[in-house]
Amino acid sequence: MLETDGRAHLRASPAGLVLLGGGARAAYQVGVLKGVASLLREARRGMDPQLARARNPFPILVGTSAGAINAAALACRADDFAGAVDQLVRVWEDVRAEQVYRADTLGVLRTGARWLSLLSIGWMVRRSLKLRPKSLLDNAPLRELLAQLIDADGIERALARGHLRALAVTASAYGSGRHVTFYQSRHAFPIPTKLQRMSLHARITHDHLMASSAIPFVFPAIPLEIGNGTGAPSEHFGDGAMRQIAPISPAIHMGAERVLIVGAGQLGGPGTLSDVNPAAYPSLAQIAGHALSTIFLDALASDIERLERMNCLAEALTPQQRHALRLQRVDSLVIAPSERLDLLARDHAHALPRPVRALLEVLGAHGGSGAALASYLLFEGDYTRRLIDLGCADTLARRDEVHAFLFEAETAPIRSDATT
Repeated sequence: MLETDGRAHLRASPAGLVLLGGGARAAYQVGVLKGVASLLREARRGMDPQLARARNPFPILVGTSAGAINAAALACRADDFAGAVDQLVRVWEDVRAEQVYRADTLGVLRTGARWLSLLSIGWMVRRSLKLRPKSLLDNAPLRELLAQLIDADGIERALARGHLRALAVTASAYGSGRHVTFYQSRHAFPIPTKLQRMSLHARITHDHLMASSAIPFVFPAIPLEIGNGTGAPSEHFGDGAMRQIAPISPAIHMGAERVLIVGAGQLGGPGTLSDVNPAAYPSLAQIAGHALSTIFLDALASDIERLERMNCLAEALTPQQRHALRLQRVDSLVIAPSERLDLLARDHAHALPRPVRALLEVLGAHGGSGAALASYLLFEGDYTRRLIDLGCADTLARRDEVHAFLFEAETAPIRSDATT
């Protein structure tokens, strides 16, 4: 096993935690957090409990889509990271689809079935335009879950007491096409506005989390105020992964000198599942799953490459040049699934409520062809527990890297032949 010398000092440089989205796939990042909390407990074994949780290892939290919900849950309990992680684990291990979206027959008929009907015969009935549904599924139940999981006032308390530097969540405006980072902190940060990207200093509410996690087509858009001063909603927002060019950028602009990035899918993993014929014409479910995977995964790989290039440039410059360009090296650690989550989803798709399975079958989700889409909707304990276990195992498999990311060099783990 690995032991420490007893001096478990967190590194002084500000650390950012970037949690990317992916619907039910976000259970994987809860597993990563469980692994991190386990390593923290191991390193601080024997310490006074108050001292052991005195410092939040991630004072800068950035979340996108379902990752925004997990980030906010950590933020509102930033004085007790391990306790916040334990709470997330309990919620995700026993989550049910009906806690996130209407999964009963009537609920599915009111949204998904009506949408499919309008697509097929709606053009024949002019009045049907007034009845158009807003999404494939109704995620109204998610609000009740957020009320139980996230105390919005707790975020402000954590900021006031110094346990948290900033919480940022992202969302995409359907009207203007702008990608907006909403962030809550004690002071505004000089985050540049460019390339249809902007940031707003705001109090994060459940509406921001609903908007950030509104998977396109699947969940309805949420109206948000973006600072026109009238108090009235100005734009409708959807999932923050849409049009997200630089998911790591907000953490860096808010002062992170090192970032732990948790992905929602394999980076550069293999292609087609074994039971999918690549020569066959893709079903609507297969196309939708591919589109969602593109939205949630591609931006991360590009941003990691961009960060590596900037680090190479920073190392090539003199200290004076780096200061003039406001450029510094940012260490990063990326943890992503070691297994394909759509493959796991295929093995657990039977856990979906019957009305949802029927809806997906109408969309052409048979076997592996609908596994990618199902992987985002499988808010069921059988699947989420598997992802939590995978995330924790992937983290512990890299314990040396995680330990080096968290702690000063003097507390680096030392090898021991002892076993537990």
